[in-house]
Amino acid sequence: MAEYMLFVWFAIIIIAAFIESQTMDLTSLWFSVGSLFALIIAIIDNDNILLQTIVFLVVSFILIATVRPIAKNYFKTNIISTNSDRLIGKIAVCTKEISIGERGEVKIDGKYWMAVTSGEEDINTGDKVEVLAIEGVKLIVVKL
Repeated sequence: MAEYMLFVWFAIIIIAAFIESQTMDLTSLWFSVGSLFALIIAIIDNDNILLQTIVFLVVSFILIATVRPIAKNYFKTNIISTNSDRLIGKIAVCTKEISIGERGEVKIDGKYWMAVTSGEEDINTGDKVEVLAIEGVKLIVVKL
């Protein structure tokens, strides 16, 4: 059984790399690296399957916990930057009343936006609001 572990670790390297190439989730890649370390241990000491398995698990999970978040942050590709991001933090004027849980309207930079409040009170026409966030085509605002 122990002599087959070289093939098992090599197969896991290939399978995990293939899964990673299909998903691009930066998860399977670390199992591939963990398998590489286990393969090296198998070459050195082919009889100690427990040690190989422990090395595989420890290396894989350490990489998932430490390197994956850094790599995901570095390779962010699904963020679409828009000019509307610059509205966050700006002051707008309410043009249609915004009740809690309801949509209203604000005017900012000469444009009208649908808006909802994140505060605990209704916003009346003419009140000034601060833009906290943007969700789709509506602004999240709070009364000043």
